[in-house]
Amino acid sequence: MGLRDVVDRTPGLRTLLGGMYNLYGQRVEAHLARTPHHVGVILDGNRRWAKAVGNSTVYGHRRGADKISEFLGWCDETNIEVVTLWMLSTDNLSRPAGELVPLLGIIEDAVTGLAEAKRWKVRPVGALDLLPQKTAEILKNAAAATEHLEGITVNVAVGYGGRHEIADAVRSLLQEHAGRGTSIEELAEILDVEHIAEHLYTKGQPDPDLVIRTSGEQRLSGFLLWQSAHSEFYFCEAYWPAFRKVDFLRALRAYEERNRRYGG
Repeated sequence: MGLRDVVDRTPGLRTLLGGMYNLYGQRVEAHLARTPHHVGVILDGNRRWAKAVGNSTVYGHRRGADKISEFLGWCDETNIEVVTLWMLSTDNLSRPAGELVPLLGIIEDAVTGLAEAKRWKVRPVGALDLLPQKTAEILKNAAAATEHLEGITVNVAVGYGGRHEIADAVRSLLQEHAGRGTSIEELAEILDVEHIAEHLYTKGQPDPDLVIRTSGEQRLSGFLLWQSAHSEFYFCEAYWPAFRKVDFLRALRAYEERNRRYGG
């Protein structure tokens, strides 16, 4: 059992430390001079957190879903403009039905809740054709219901894989030019990175300035492969359900302290 688990199981200690972290967080936030426009987050560690606290995987996923609105509130407070949340990868779609079906239900509830809050512009990011029809419809409905809103753009990456996205972008590009009568030879002469970028799921949006991954894992696992070429990365030890505002502020502080070289 780790220190975080001990704190979670000790109400008095949790209250004391919570007050200290709030004061520390306020100090960090007060000194932030530069925040990212677009933050991508790999919501990792739901299952391991549930196991650590002696509960079920479904419980962990539900607690992880509950964290999303709280996190977006922090983003509102720090003037983030775009957030991409990786909620389900294409690889996850091959999980056993006993785990996948409840997880999809939790995602559906979470996305519906985001739309009903009427605070954020929800945008599905992923291969909707690979998802069950019900899930895909809920994602589309959430996007339609929030399209007019002025808040943060929240990309919900469901059925998302970076390689799959790039393949979809190239496929879309080829179909577009085939419809115009462009030959392969002509396309090869003019093709550049911007042509592909225009067909990504996130087309029209700024690339992520900062990518955060929770749970201590230090890899992207295919998240925003194309878009993150010049992103800063921040790996946090906390599991997603236990991710606190102070953890988020530390990520923003680390971002602010870096000298962004854009590949230089």
